[in-house]
Amino acid sequence: MDMNLAGRRVLVTGGSKGIGLACAQAFAREGCDVVLVGRDAATLGAAADALRGAAQVRVETLAADLSQPIERERLHAAFPEVDILVNNAGAIPAGRLQDIPFARWQQAWDLKVLGYIHLCQLYYPGMEAKRAGVILNIIGMAGRAPRMGYICGGTGNAALVAFTSALGGAAQASGVRVLGINPAATRTDRMETQARVNAQLQFGDPARWAETLTGLPYGRPIEASEIADLSVFLASPRAAYVNGTVVDVDGGGMFRA
Repeated sequence: MDMNLAGRRVLVTGGSKGIGLACAQAFAREGCDVVLVGRDAATLGAAADALRGAAQVRVETLAADLSQPIERERLHAAFPEVDILVNNAGAIPAGRLQDIPFARWQQAWDLKVLGYIHLCQLYYPGMEAKRAGVILNIIGMAGRAPRMGYICGGTGNAALVAFTSALGGAAQASGVRVLGINPAATRTDRMETQARVNAQLQFGDPARWAETLTGLPYGRPIEASEIADLSVFLASPRAAYVNGTVVDVDGGGMFRA
């Protein structure tokens, strides 16, 4: 199915690996030019080279620490015009309230929660002015089903769900769409990192991380490519009436008895 996205410019934060890279690959296959943003220039360069080899599209990169407001402003100055913004950068740690020092909590929210909000502040006015554009926030299921063992992430994700819906509700008046995706456990390096923390909390042994991933819907985690394919559809004209909503992708796990 043609998603009618060829020629659009897509900016993906956290785009060098995991869900972000999978999104970049999926948009590139649809003929979109892609801007990848991440902290590490070498990793970004390797990801960009692989994208260029797989799709005949323009791929640009910017190495930036998006936890810093000045870096977010530098990104916007370098690439002020985009058709689709995919907010994906974030690494909120697992742990209980007593496990996460406040400085670490604040650092995590500076990147994901405040980072998403600030990038929306920077890019939304331009989209509003041209009466076109899509902002897609990759958030996370912990915002719907918060747990003490991921309290920092669950609380931040819940804030981003509310933010996405509120902004989307206003955006429709100017032809812009703002929406999100809540992935549950997704097969990425970050999934193992979180699982190791959970294994330490549950068993006192991070090496038993795989045991914390049992009982998943359909017997497996989500593949990053599945989130990427959904992202492409939601950002495309095929989903033109989908706005202000955050799609939960957890295989129905939240509703299991």
